[in-house]
Amino acid sequence: MNPTNQAHHFPGPGTLDRALNLVRFLRCECPWDAQQTAESLIPHLLEETHEVVDAIRNGDDLELESELGDLLLNLAFQIVVAEESSDINADSVYARLESKMITRHPDVFGAGEHQEWEALKNRERAKDTGVLTGLTKGLDPLTRSYRIQERVASVGFDWDDARGALDKASEELEEAGNALDSEDFIEEVGDLLFACVNLARLGGSHPTTALERANSKFVGRFEKLESLARKKDIDLSTASLTTLNKLWDEVKSEERQ
Repeated sequence: MNPTNQAHHFPGPGTLDRALNLVRFLRCECPWDAQQTAESLIPHLLEETHEVVDAIRNGDDLELESELGDLLLNLAFQIVVAEESSDINADSVYARLESKMITRHPDVFGAGEHQEWEALKNRERAKDTGVLTGLTKGLDPLTRSYRIQERVASVGFDWDDARGALDKASEELEEAGNALDSEDFIEEVGDLLFACVNLARLGGSHPTTALERANSKFVGRFEKLESLARKKDIDLSTASLTTLNKLWDEVKSEERQ
C-alpha cells in the first residue's frame, strides 16, 4: 500500500467514478469499511445530509465543500454496497435518473410542453394506487405535511391562493383557542399546524425553511438578551417575566435602529 501521507488517485472519467473507486478500495483495505451494510450506513447518510444543510445555511464555502464531499462518499458507499449484492450499479442508477428527468422535463428535452412536477409524478405512479400512496415514511412531520398538500394539489384539491390558506389558518387558530383546556386541543393544534404548512406552501416557502429562520432569529435575539442582562447585572433565573419582556423589547429596538 502507499504511505498514508501519499495521495491516492482513483482512475475514472468523472468525479463519481473516482468516489466509487475510492469506496471499493476502502472496502478491500479497511476492516470497518468492509463490514458496513446499506442499513448500518443510514445514520451516517442522514447525519451528513444535515451537515450539508447546516453548511448551506452558514454560508461557509469551505465547510460546504467539505460536507458535500462527505455526503458524496456516503452516496458512493450506498451504490458500491448495492452493486455487491444486487444488479444495481452506478450506470443503472444514473440511467434511472436520466430517464426520470427526461420524462419530467418534456419541454427541456423536446418531448412536449412544460407540465407541473407533481402532475407528472402522479402519472408515473401506478394507476391503481392512490394520490398519497408511497409517501416517504421517514420525513419529518412538517415536510410530510408539505408533500401531502403538494400531492393533493396536483389533482386540484387546493386553495386558489395563499389568502384561502390564511383564512383557514385563522379558523384553525380560533378552534385551537376554544379547545385550549379540553382533550381536543392536541387535534386542534395539529390542524392549526397543518393549515400553517399550507399557508407557507402557497405563500412560496417551504415550512422547514421558514421555521428554521424563525428559530435562528429567536436564538440570536435571546443570546443578545442574555448579553444585555449580564451588562445590567440581571439574573435570568430569578428575573420576572416583566423584566425579561423589557429586555426583549430593548433587543428588538436595537435591531430596528
